[in-house]
Formats: sequence, C-alpha cells, structure tokens
Amino acid sequence: MTRPGPRPVKLPRKPVKAAAAAATPPSDLLPRDRLEWVEAWGMASKSMAHVYRPSRAEGIAEVFAAARRQGRTVAFRGGGRSYGDAFQNGEEIVLDLSRMNRILEWNPDTGIVKVEPGVRIVDLWRYIVGDGWWPPVVSGTMFTTMGGCASMNIHGKNAYTAGPFGDHVQEFTIMLPSGEVRTANRKNDPHLFRGAIGGFGMLGAFTSLTLKMKRVYSGSVEVYPRRVNNFHEMASAFEENAESMDYMVGWVDGFARGKGKIGRGELHFARQLDPGEDMAPAQTLRAEKQEIADAIMGIVPMSILWQFMRLVVNNPGMKCINTAKYLAQLRPGGGKSYLQTHAAFHFLLDYVPNWKRAYGAGGLIQYQSFVPRQHAVRVFTEQMRLSQARGIVPYLGVTKKHLPDEFLISHGVDGYSMALDYPVTDRNRKTLWKLCHEMDEIVLAAGGRFYFAKDSTMREGTAQRYLPKESIQAFERLKSTCDPEGLLCTNLYRRIFGLQGMVAQAGAERPAAIVEPA
Repeated sequence: MTRPGPRPVKLPRKPVKAAAAAATPPSDLLPRDRLEWVEAWGMASKSMAHVYRPSRAEGIAEVFAAARRQGRTVAFRGGGRSYGDAFQNGEEIVLDLSRMNRILEWNPDTGIVKVEPGVRIVDLWRYIVGDGWWPPVVSGTMFTTMGGCASMNIHGKNAYTAGPFGDHVQEFTIMLPSGEVRTANRKNDPHLFRGAIGGFGMLGAFTSLTLKMKRVYSGSVEVYPRRVNNFHEMASAFEENAESMDYMVGWVDGFARGKGKIGRGELHFARQLDPGEDMAPAQTLRAEKQEIADAIMGIVPMSILWQFMRLVVNNPGMKCINTAKYLAQLRPGGGKSYLQTHAAFHFLLDYVPNWKRAYGAGGLIQYQSFVPRQHAVRVFTEQMRLSQARGIVPYLGVTKKHLPDEFLISHGVDGYSMALDYPVTDRNRKTLWKLCHEMDEIVLAAGGRFYFAKDSTMREGTAQRYLPKESIQAFERLKSTCDPEGLLCTNLYRRIFGLQGMVAQAGAERPAAIVEPA
C-alpha cells in the first residue's frame, strides 16, 4: 500500500504574461517525465520536483541554463541521506549528482585522491583500503557522497581529533550557476573554500574534490566497550580517553529515568592497530574482508529484517531493547575489548538495509545539537527530561565529542553533540515539532549549534541566533557573488532563512511549494 505524501502548502507564484508564455519554445519547457517525489531520507517529508541526473559537468551547466530560462531554482542531491529537506526543492529542479561517480586520480604513495562529487564513501574505501588507506572522516552510513560530505561538512567518530570532513579537503572545483568553474583551496580563493564546504549547496555544484586519506596498518580496529550510568560519567569517560583513542562514540538509553540515570548507556572507544600488531595486514585490508554480512548466519537476508523490527519499533519494544542493551554490559566479559573491521565499526546504520521503514509510514526525524563542553551535560539532561515529559522518547541517542573548525556556516563546537531519533506519526507530529523548538531554546541559551544535514524542524531566525554575525555577512557576500540571481535554493534554505533567503536575492520572488508538518 502506497503511503500518501505530506500535503504541500502551495504559495502563490508570480503570474506569467500570456505573450511571454507563448514565446517560450517547447524545447525549453521542463518535461513532465522528469517529475518525481523527492523524499527525505527519514521519510517524514517529501515534495515533487523535476529531477535531472547528469553524468558530466556539462550536464550541470545545461540544467543551470534551463532553470534560468524557466525562472526555476535548483537544489543538489547526492546520496539522499539527509534526514530532512536539505535536498528537496518543491515544484522546482533537483540535480542528482550520483552518476558523477568517477575516481579521477589516486596516489597510493601519498594517499591523495581526486574524485567526482557522486563518489560514495563505500566506493572510496573499497578502492583504497587494499593500499593501506582509509577515508579520514566517515559518517554512520557508507552511502553518503563526497559532494554531500563536503556540502554538509560531515563529522565522524573521530571529530575530536580529526575535525570535520572539510579539514581533509585539499582543493575542489565548483561550477557556479553562471557555468563558470572555479578552483579553490586554502591559498587560492580561501573565502570560497571556507564558504562552500558546509555551505549546503548554496554557492555552486562541486565537480571534483581532492582529499587526503588516512594511513592504516590493519583492516581492524580494537574496540573497548564501557557502560556508563549518566551523562556525567559519559563526558568524564570521553575526556579521559580522548588522547589514547582514535575513535569514540556513545549510545544513550532515552527511556532511562530517575536520579543518576539520565543519559545511561554504552561507550565504544576504538584505536587503530600500530604497524606490526596485525600479523596478516594484506589479508585484513582486502576490500572483501570489510564487507558487512548480508545475512544472519548466512541464511536470513538482512534486507528483510526491518519487517520483523516493526514489531518492536514502538515505545514498549524500544524500552525493552534499550534496557537489554544496557544490562548486557553487566554480563561476565561484557567489557572486554575485541577486534572489528573498519567498516563494521563505522557503518552501524548499514547493518540492516532500509531499517528506517521499521518506523512505519510517518518515518523519523533526527534532532542533533552541538553544545560547548561546559554546558553539554546539563543541556543533554534537560533535553532528555523534556522529551520524557512530553511523552515522545527518542528511540536512539548517539553522542560524540567535537572541535571547532574554520568553515563559515559551521556546526562545530569545542564540546559534544547528541543526535536523537524520534518516530513521527500523524498523532505526535505537532507535539514533536514543538518539542524540538523547546529544545532549540535550551541549546541556544547554552551557546550551542545545529546541523543542517540532520535538521527537519528549525525555524526561520534560529540560525541567525547561533551563527556569528561576521560569518553570516561573509556568506552573504559569497552568495551575492557566486549566485546573484538566486538560482540555488532548497526547501531547507527557505525554511531556515525565509523566502528571501539569507540575503535578498533577485530570484526570491519565485516561491516554491514547501512541505511543512501538518
């Protein structure tokens, strides 16, 4: 049974004069067979758009030109893994760059790789791991693209030492809406470099990225699990292990209540093996050794597991699972270290294909906040208590440690982040959005920030309250220079910065249908 999509709120479009419409050549009209529903990865929103999938940079320029003739805006989509509306562009144009997926250059001696924007993390690690390299920063899924990683400036479990994805970009080429292709790095065009990385696709389309990979001496990492009883213990454990561990991540039980129990969960620390520790690195570094199993005991396909998960993806079921996971660390040997492949450690979200479907027709949203270290424990505790008080408990909570960075529109702080997965239903949608707005105020009061790749609920004006004024002004100047016509836009951009965008654009009089919570 097909789920009907959220009902779009149609905004008035500037009327087109009959003479002008009649003068438009048929070849310039956007073809109806390009119309598709473009759905957020979390399935909580979707909108109709004309979708193009070029395989070369020339195709991007052609779409820009067609959009200009038609008075349309353009958004970019890579792997489509953003939880919210970051790549949606209701009733306008979406440029899907996933077919631009070639690895252009690779130097196994230096670890320098040049890729097209549609190359996914999985394509990259499969190509380089046999030479003893691994991507320096990866997301929780291996199916994000390099263009998307740079546009959103993703972070990983090593954000506290490696920084975000952008710290490992050496150079990129970017096509502006005019069709001009510019090359930017930290010395040549540093302002564009710091604005486009993390600029959520509002300055241009990446056509290539040059990256520095991370040397590894084994296909495995050693993982150390540790149980914690609350956020205080979690933060202390992160600080104690930051210098000795290469990766750190925390899982949080959102159902835990009572004094000293808010934020209980499990931490996983991991370190890369030093040269000589792995007695057979040529074998463990083979790409096929990194593959995540596609069946349980080689019998039950993982691809159907989400259907069984639907039985427990509800409040009683998830409460039991969270409690069982926490108590499992109490068993004998529960805290012992073990070896795990890089892929198995990093890409937990890929263990069960289409696991999001277990949430049902309404899908899910993820709320992620970044809070300075001195306030993180208090803020995360308040968020969890507020969620419980409102009767909407996150089914999954994940914490990480972070550093600030050099990019203009950044979510990075010297502190911690917590990502909370909430189920969305017709009954809880309004209450959930209100809850997120209440949590926004707690975060903002503590000097915190938010992450565009995950956001579904932020209101207009919130970003201006946490981004430094000088950063906004610098981004405004870049937007005016790179995209003076306002050709680049998304539902996320309209929602956060209003129909006029971050800066008043000539193209802002072309509103599109925006999908909003009912």
